[in-house]
Amino acid sequence: MLFNSFVFALFLPIVLTLYWGLQRKQIAWQNGFLLLISYIFYGWWDYRFLSLIFISSLVDYFTGLRLGREERPKQRKILLLISLTVNLGLLGFFKYYGFFVESFAEMISWFGFKPNISSLRVILPVGISFYTFQTLSYSIDIYRRKLEPTRDAISFFAFVSFFPQLVAGPIERAKNLLPQFFARRRFEMDNVKDGMRQMLWGFLKKTVIADNIAVHVDAIYNNHTAHDGFTLFIATFFFAIQIYCDFSGYSDIAIGVARLFGFKLMRNFAYPYFSRDIGEFWRRWHISLSSWFRDYVYIPLGGSRVEKPRRIWNIIVTFTVSGFWHGANWNFLAWGFINGAYYIPLMLADKQKKNTDTVAEGRLFPSLAEAGAMSLTFLMALFAWIFFRAESITVAFEIIGKIVTHPFDGGSYFRYIPAILYCYALLLAEWFQRTKQHALQIESLPVWVRWSIYYAIIFIITIFAYTAEKEFIYFQF
Repeated sequence: MLFNSFVFALFLPIVLTLYWGLQRKQIAWQNGFLLLISYIFYGWWDYRFLSLIFISSLVDYFTGLRLGREERPKQRKILLLISLTVNLGLLGFFKYYGFFVESFAEMISWFGFKPNISSLRVILPVGISFYTFQTLSYSIDIYRRKLEPTRDAISFFAFVSFFPQLVAGPIERAKNLLPQFFARRRFEMDNVKDGMRQMLWGFLKKTVIADNIAVHVDAIYNNHTAHDGFTLFIATFFFAIQIYCDFSGYSDIAIGVARLFGFKLMRNFAYPYFSRDIGEFWRRWHISLSSWFRDYVYIPLGGSRVEKPRRIWNIIVTFTVSGFWHGANWNFLAWGFINGAYYIPLMLADKQKKNTDTVAEGRLFPSLAEAGAMSLTFLMALFAWIFFRAESITVAFEIIGKIVTHPFDGGSYFRYIPAILYCYALLLAEWFQRTKQHALQIESLPVWVRWSIYYAIIFIITIFAYTAEKEFIYFQF
């Protein structure tokens, strides 16, 4: 079920009414209802894949219980290995089976063999990369004795399948989200208002900006040989804004919907295109995934506690694996590797945590140094996004070559002006709100100003939203 669909517009008010109608009953009723509607929400795509969520939840529920009782180190490792094997096994099969089969066939063809390998076509279950990482972190944290297991199966299963963030995050940690299922939740109008504001901003980013400029991105990237370098550069700029608005728009809607149900999800984006270096960018982009790889991959590899050569290796491995998490494609590996390479000079200079404050805090405009740093970081991100969006690494290099060697070949650029204005209007609005959790956190403004802004955004969505129901980009990951 898509957030930006007519079905969801009917689904949400109905389930909200029923959910808060259970407020006076025991909390188990609300949690059971959340579990039911979450399975309905996910099963709307394909009910058969509900079995995967159920298996992942079941394995980690019982693994957690056993880990909580087990003291013998060897048995604890075996239990953790069971969780890792089941979750990564499911993820590996459904997401990477075809990639490894085709890569193996291509590799042995280099030696003169012509294998007749018919790869089984495996459908990628929506959200599998997100909920497997969520359940994995639960078992790992119990193994590390940072978390006590829960015996409440209904609450745990509801935590894994919680529908607002099930399909594309944020990837919640059990220590943050699971306790909220045990606490009594009361209907609070302030939560509803803030949730609705954040949802409204998310819908604007997704339906008006991301979906409209996606038309230009697809047309140009799908026929890259017919366009000059500057047009390809414009398309890359558009894609950077598209993927940000599409993914952060989903996160805004998810966080807002969760607020309507009395839950607080972690922030997933913090205005990443205002970053002054790549380290800051990755602290602001897809925060739930970046912190997951930091805690469960980078630090276990030794993190920054080892010698510099090993630290470089740890960074490259972490970023490359995070690229591979996005999909079974060499492009994503290259994208991850490039971002890792960007990070190494910061690490060597011990400046990876230099910019932890808000850029130009307390000032309307950034300094020249800040503006230059933001521009450079954005251009670095654009270069990496080419590999993320292109059909292959070969196509990515062809696009880069055209941008560098044939920037202007008589292309017509005026058609892109409306889309460019969309992008800069978004960036301007978020610049003014960069100290807030989201751009519509405007409760301090006079009532008439607030409602004028709300109605203006609703009008813009009504008039300019892309008419078709387009899936969110990260559904494919």
